[in-house]
Amino acid sequence: MQVAAPALDEEESVATLVSRLVDETRGLAGAEVALYKARIGERVVAYRNAAIFFAIAAVLALAALIALLVGLIETLATLVGPGFATAIVVVSVLVIAGVLAMIGKGRLAPARVEPGA
Repeated sequence: MQVAAPALDEEESVATLVSRLVDETRGLAGAEVALYKARIGERVVAYRNAAIFFAIAAVLALAALIALLVGLIETLATLVGPGFATAIVVVSVLVIAGVLAMIGKGRLAPARVEPGA
């Protein structure tokens, strides 16, 4: 025995279904946007924390480098005097910095494509 379905106007039921579909689609889209915002927020916090640790590490590495250079000057000062020791260390560090800058500049140059290659 079949139970008769309630008599609804076919246009009304289609309109109701379309309206529910639109409402549920909006809800789903809003939930997806909220999910992506939450994921991006988590990544931003993680990257911010990592950047803080990298900055602290860079400051400490710079302090260690300065201490090393002062130690080199102090050590050389006993051999050649404080003025020459400072000059030797400063010139050496500037030469190293120049070489590193040239290497960096070379890596920034666009790669040249040779014809026929």
